[in-house]
Amino acid sequence: MSYTIGIDTSTTATKAVLVDRSGEVIGVGVATYTAESPRPLWSEQHPDLWWSATQSAVRQVLTEAGVDGADVDALGLTGQMHGLVALDDAGLPLRPSILWNDQRTQDECNEIRRTVGFERLVRITGNDALTGFTAPKIIWMRHHEPDLYDRIRHVLLPKDFVRLRLTGDYACDRAGGGGTLLFEHAARTWSPEILAALDIPEEWLPPTHEGPDVTGVVSPEAAAATGLASGTPVVAGGGDQAASAVGTGAVAPGVVTASLGTSGVVFATTAGPAIDAQGRVHAFPHAVPGRWHMMGVTLAAAGSLAWLHDAVAADRSYEELSSLAATTVPGAGGLVFLPYLSGERTPHPDPLARGAFVGLTTRHELGHLVRAVMEGVAMSLRDALDVMVAAGVDRPAQIRISGGGAKSPVWRQIVADVLDAEVATVNTTEGAAYGAALLAAVGAGWFESVDEAAARWIRVVESAPPQASGPYDELHEVYRSLYPSLQPAMHRLGEI
Repeated sequence: MSYTIGIDTSTTATKAVLVDRSGEVIGVGVATYTAESPRPLWSEQHPDLWWSATQSAVRQVLTEAGVDGADVDALGLTGQMHGLVALDDAGLPLRPSILWNDQRTQDECNEIRRTVGFERLVRITGNDALTGFTAPKIIWMRHHEPDLYDRIRHVLLPKDFVRLRLTGDYACDRAGGGGTLLFEHAARTWSPEILAALDIPEEWLPPTHEGPDVTGVVSPEAAAATGLASGTPVVAGGGDQAASAVGTGAVAPGVVTASLGTSGVVFATTAGPAIDAQGRVHAFPHAVPGRWHMMGVTLAAAGSLAWLHDAVAADRSYEELSSLAATTVPGAGGLVFLPYLSGERTPHPDPLARGAFVGLTTRHELGHLVRAVMEGVAMSLRDALDVMVAAGVDRPAQIRISGGGAKSPVWRQIVADVLDAEVATVNTTEGAAYGAALLAAVGAGWFESVDEAAARWIRVVESAPPQASGPYDELHEVYRSLYPSLQPAMHRLGEI
C-alpha cells in the first residue's frame, strides 16, 4: 500500500490526514494550540507552535494507522491564509505571526489604497486592501517595529513556514500567494508594480508554484522529527479555502461550495481571473493549475450560533437548538439577525460592523432566535453569491456544503432556500487537509490531473432541493437594507 498525507495548519490545530490510493481516509492526527491577543483586535501565534504540532500530528497518524513513513508517497500542505511570518536571514521568526483575523492594520489599508489607487489595486490584485491580508501587516511592522522590520529577509505564510521546516526550501502556492495582496491576479505571481509602490523587496518573497507541483523533499532532520522518510516529495498545496474546495470537488467552473464553519464562505471556481470591480468579494488563483476562484466571507457563521448557545442556551445541545429552529416558521416571526459579531468582510469590509437582532417582540422565543441566526448567516452567504453572479459567475444549481454548521439538516435546508439552490454533502469530511492530500496524490503521479483525482475520489451522498425560496426574497431585501441604516450607529458605538 502507499499513501499521501495532507497537513492543515489552522488557527486552532494542525491536522494530518492519511489517505490511501482509493481516496479513503485511513487515519487523522491532531495537535492543538491557541492564539494570543496581546492587545485588543490583535491575534498572534508563534510559528514554532505549528512545526511542533506538525511533528506530533504526523507521528500520531502514522503510529495509530500502523503505517511506515516510507509508504507515504507525498505530502500536501494547506492552512490559514494571510498570516505574516517574518523571518531573519537564518530563517528564524522575528516575532509571533500576525494572523488572518488580526484587525490592527486599518490605517495601513487606507495607506495602500491611497498609494496604489483603489481601482488600480483591485484591477491588479483582484482585491481591496483589508486588515486580514499580509501586505498591510508588513507595512504595520515598518511603522511600529522598525528595528524588526529592518531585519526581515524572508516573508512566508503559515503553512509555508511548515514547508521550510520540512524541506529547508522557501516556496508558496499560488492560491495562498493571491491572499497576500501582493499578487498580480491574472498573471498568478508577485506583482512588480504593487511591490514597488509599497516599497516591499521582491527578494523577501518565495518562488510560487501550482497546487500539485513538488516544491521540495523531506529533509533528513525533518524525517527524524516526524517519522516520515527522507526524500518524500512535498507539493505546494493551497490556502485553506482553495484546498477545502478541492476536497469537496469544486475544481471546475460551475461547482460552488459553501462552508458553515466558525466563519462562513461561498466559493466559486472560475475559468479565468474574474473580479468584482468594487472589491466586495475576494478573487484569488485556485489550487488547481490554470483556474481561479471568487470567494465571499462572513466572519461569524457557525460562530454566531455558538455565541447564541453560550450566551442564552448553554444548557441545551446544538441538536435541541436545531430542532427548535425546525419547528419555527421561515422568517422567524419577523425577526432578522445580522451576523456581524466579529465585524464583517463580504460585502461590507468593516471591522466595526456589529451584530443585531431587528424586529424583536414579546412573542419571540428561543426557537425564533435560533432560526433568525441561521437565516441571517444564510443571508450573508447570499449577499456574497449575488456579488459573484453580478461579476460573471453563473448562478449555481447545486452548492456543496461543509463545516460544523452543515451537520444541522434545518440549517442546510435554510441555505438551500435562501440561496435557491440544491445543497449537497459529499463523502469527504476532512476539508482542507483532504484537499491537500488529493493535491499530493496528483503530485505523486497517481492521477494525471486534479480533475481526474476529484472525479475518482469525491461523490455527492445527500442533497436537499430548495423548498421555499420565495418568502426569503422579500426577507433578504429587508436584511440588505439594515447595514446601511445601522452602520453610523455601529461605528458610533465602537467609538464609545
